[in-house]
Amino acid sequence: MTVKIELPDNTKYDINIESLKQIKLDTKVVVVTNPTISALHLDYVMQHIQAKEVSVVTVPDGEEYKNMETIDMILTHCFEKRLDRKSVLIAFGGGVIGDMTGFAASMYQRGIDFMQIPTTLLSQVDASVGGKTGVNNKFGKNLIGAFHQPIEVNIDPYFLSTLPKREFAAGVAEIVKMAVTFNKDFFEWLEQNDLNSEENIKTAIAKSVETKAWVVSQDEKEKGIRAALNYGHTFGHVIENETKYSTYLHGEAVGIGMVMANELAVKVGMMSAQEAQRIKTLLEKYDIPTDYEIKDVEDFYEHFFLDKKSMDNKIKFILPKHIGDCEITDAIEKERVMDVLKGFAH
Repeated sequence: MTVKIELPDNTKYDINIESLKQIKLDTKVVVVTNPTISALHLDYVMQHIQAKEVSVVTVPDGEEYKNMETIDMILTHCFEKRLDRKSVLIAFGGGVIGDMTGFAASMYQRGIDFMQIPTTLLSQVDASVGGKTGVNNKFGKNLIGAFHQPIEVNIDPYFLSTLPKREFAAGVAEIVKMAVTFNKDFFEWLEQNDLNSEENIKTAIAKSVETKAWVVSQDEKEKGIRAALNYGHTFGHVIENETKYSTYLHGEAVGIGMVMANELAVKVGMMSAQEAQRIKTLLEKYDIPTDYEIKDVEDFYEHFFLDKKSMDNKIKFILPKHIGDCEITDAIEKERVMDVLKGFAH
């Protein structure tokens, strides 16, 4: 199956959801990966790449290495291999690898092409599509980056066969996010079907990618509707930052963030408590964490202002109105938000 993305500036690319096809490129190619993925699947991928010259740069595994030091490592490799403006980087890994490879590609000689071969469920359903690239720093997540679209995304469900249960669940959280924000029918389908089934997960990947592709084609640079895909992220990014990106996987933090956002939506009268519970139940079905102990409520609140979506000293929240629809608002009073945060300060 192929999902096509077409942006207003006529940028187009395919998202292929199938067994990996032969990738033929008449140029130098650098594959960016990490030791975990390399040990499991690098031979498989290298058999599918034909190019003038193929080299591999292996960067440390983990969100804590999503920083400028690692970007410098990737760029140094590119210079040492004498890549030119026609060369191509291939991101082979999860969301962290995809974000960093895309960012490195956006900078090398002012921008070269890159391709995505996502290996985690989270990156297959969300991070690999849409051209958001970047790194974290001490102030927060993805605060340094660029919009740089890939030339192709190749999603091979085969890679999920070696994915740890926890990583799989983290991807499910992003699937649930897509359904809650844009597709009530899809959410109800998720309630009724088990994503541990091979056929069901393919269906869920396709539905998620179609949703993401549609949103990105409407709003590539996140000036409006695309911000809705950050549902759960405003809270989740603070959790990741507080725990130094070492306690929770990104999808796990987003899962907790969705529960927090739902609590706020219920408190301001936008969403019913029953619908909030349905979302929580679906997350818990896959052992996605839904609770977090906030140690300092005021400090947690202050962290919101480092979020990219916050403007003019106002915090932008993405809150579900009901399952399948949401609202982006910066008009929530601090007292309401603090009430919700206090509920997590056990």
